Order: sequence, then structure tokens, then C-alpha cells
Amino acid sequence: MMFTIAIIGRPNVGKSTLFNRLVGQKLALVDDLPGVTRDRREGEARLGDLAFTVIDTAGLDEGAKGSLTARMQEQTETAIELADALFFVIDARVGLTPTDRAFADFARRANKPVLLLANKSEGKHGEAGAMESYALGLGDPIQISAEHGEGMGELYDAVSQLVPPASDEDEHEETDEERAQRPIRVAIVGRPNAGKSTLINHLLGEERLLTSPEAGTTRDSIAVEIDWKGRGFRIYDTAGLRRRARIEEKLEKLSVADALRAVRFAEVVVLMMDAQNRFEEQDLRIADLIEREGRALVIAVNKWDLMDSKPGQISALRADADHWLPQVAGAPIVAVSGLMGEGIDRLMEAIVRAYAVWNKRVPTSALNRWFEQAIAASPPPAVSGRRLKLNYITQTKARPPSFVLFCSRADAIPQSYLRYLTNSLRDTFDLPGTPVRITLREKANPFAHKRKRPS
Repeated sequence: MMFTIAIIGRPNVGKSTLFNRLVGQKLALVDDLPGVTRDRREGEARLGDLAFTVIDTAGLDEGAKGSLTARMQEQTETAIELADALFFVIDARVGLTPTDRAFADFARRANKPVLLLANKSEGKHGEAGAMESYALGLGDPIQISAEHGEGMGELYDAVSQLVPPASDEDEHEETDEERAQRPIRVAIVGRPNAGKSTLINHLLGEERLLTSPEAGTTRDSIAVEIDWKGRGFRIYDTAGLRRRARIEEKLEKLSVADALRAVRFAEVVVLMMDAQNRFEEQDLRIADLIEREGRALVIAVNKWDLMDSKPGQISALRADADHWLPQVAGAPIVAVSGLMGEGIDRLMEAIVRAYAVWNKRVPTSALNRWFEQAIAASPPPAVSGRRLKLNYITQTKARPPSFVLFCSRADAIPQSYLRYLTNSLRDTFDLPGTPVRITLREKANPFAHKRKRPS
């Protein structure tokens, strides 16, 4: 298991900026507003030849028992327990505060190696605050600027005393077998307060993610590892997606952008709806986004325990899904209760099936037979009195299943005929729910470059 370092400190000292610097990507949301980070977030950090796991945490702050602030601090305390060492970050420009002093005692009681980082030390303004930090009794401060990358050499020297250098064995090339065993990347998306975090907590069997009746509790897209019946999953909890017209605050815009990035990175996307308000306009917009991004789709109708038990409700769900989402016809739809744990196994089975369909390749011989039969059953229409000729079709890739159709006059083929071919492909080769791409390509005209005879 990799060496783990938790980044702790009071709110707004630059912990998430440092996290992003160490992992080499803008994974954690960063804003001037204090308290942006709520859930703990893990990433694979690199510092020179050192490799370790780093945990971004919520700012240490006091709150009433049971409040959201108190539960954020519980997440931070859990991160400290999991870590092998701590980065205690202060704001060198502000200097020491009573909160810094209180939580320095908290860090000492963890009985783990602590590196004191005086962040925002660029220029002359941070010098005094860095000198003040000696009073914490946590050793010599390391003056850094996470935003500008200053002081990383000094940080490397300190971390190298704790973390062993990465060996050549750790950087071996991934084999096909290892690639096949990689966790399935799953993003769970939906409108605010649909129950995404509650569902993931039930899968994990612990309160890993903060939940609250208040919409918008989740801000960052948090990844968690889950093992289900011997199959690995990397599941991303995301912020609720509202209509663009309603998004005004900068922080919510950042959260939405992070959720959309999780969708693009995922292989399967679970669209979670509220059972009492399902297939609303925003749900349909999100489903359309997933289809355009080319991701396998699974629909989860949450809070099913609140619905009256009536015969035929699941069949009605299926009919509603096919009616409102024809572009992903046949997408798996599962009724679940994240709070009670109902339907979880069915949801995981649907994710595995959707992933298999998303990776499916159609044998060329079967594809040719289908193509001939589809054209014979419904020939392409004549456009402007001229017949359209479809030559042949081939599958170029999977993830999602993508095909190239060679034809004459590609720009003249109606979209309605392409939909006919797409739906026929779905039905014939059992491709429910996954996006199917058909690209048109005109066959080269062998007579195009021949000279005309002189008159």
C-alpha cells in the first residue's frame, strides 16, 4: 500500500491548491470562499521521484454536534487516522490565528510525522507569518507557494525523509490481463438532492460521503473504490446538475464543471432520478448529454420506498424511459432505495451489463448479413430524383460501438434513415441503451481524376 499523507489546516489556507499541485491536475475545487472542500478526496501524488497518496480534507473548524460542519470535521479526522503523515498548512500572509494554535495541538495528538507548511509565502508578505509559525512547536516551517509552485524543492527534501523513492518495478507497463481487471469507472449524476451520496454510502457500508436534506451538499466529484462480487468499481459521486439558467454562483459553476468532467472520464454513467419527480426536463437534458459524450447509460429511480406499491409500476417505468429517451432506447432502468439498500444488487448487475454492451464488437460476417437485410427491407430513399447507393459498413471501434458506412452522396442521406439503421443495429445485435455511432464516408470516385477527352 502506498505511503499516505493527509493535508490538514483551517479553512482557506490553500490545501486544495496544494493537492492539485501534487497530483498534477485540477481535481479539487478551489475558490476564495472558505469551506469549499467538504468530503475528503484522495489522489496519486508525484514529487520528483517520490510517489504517494495524498488526501485533501475539509478545513478544521468547530461546529455543533450533528451539524454539517461537525460531520466535515469527522471526515478530516478519518483522513488523519488513515494517513501515515500530515501536512499542516497555515497561511503565511495572515500569520498564526487562534484556530491554527488549537488545531496544531490536534495534529500533535495524532502521533504521526507532521510537516509544517507555510503556504502563500511568495514575495516579502509571507516572511513574517512563516517566522511566527515556529511558535506552534511543529518544527521548522517549509515556505511554499502552492499556487506558483515555489518551495517544492524544499518540500521534496522533507518528504523524501518519510517516503521511499519509487522503484522501477512500480512503473512496469500494464498488461492486457491487468487492463481487463481495472475497475469499471462509474459516474453517478442527477439533479440536486436525488440521493447520489446516500446510495454510494450504502454501497460502501459507511458514511464516507456527506449527506444532507439540503440540496448542493456535494461539491467536488469524489471517487471511491468498491468491490462487488469480486469485480472492482471506481465510483464518482458528483454535484447535482441544475439548469444552466439557475446557476449563478461561481462555486456552483465549478462544481458542475467538475461533474461534467467526471461524466467524460467515466465508462458507465448512472442517471439518478427522484421516483416522485422522474423524467423532468433536466433529467432528459442530462441523459442527452451522456449520450452525446458516448457513455453507457443506466437509469436509477431512487427513493422507490416512498412510492405506493402497485402492480405494473416497473413496466410503466420502462415505457416512460423508451418514450422520453428514444436516443438511448432500451437503457437499463432500475428502481432503488439508497437509504434502505433496496435494488442495489440489480443496479450493480445493470452497470456490468451496460459496460459489456458498451465494449461489444459485432463480427464482420454478421454485420454484412444484417446490412444486406436492412437495405432490402427498407431501401434508402431517392433524393432529388437520384438514387442513394450504400456500399458497405464496418465497425471501427467499440466504447461505444462505432461504425463507418461507405456510400455515395453522404450529405444527402436523411437523418430518419440513419435512425432506422441505428435502431435496427440495436435490435439485431442486442445493443440496448448504449450510444451507437454511424459515420458516413463517401467512396472515392475512380473516374474523378481522369482527364476529359479534348473536343
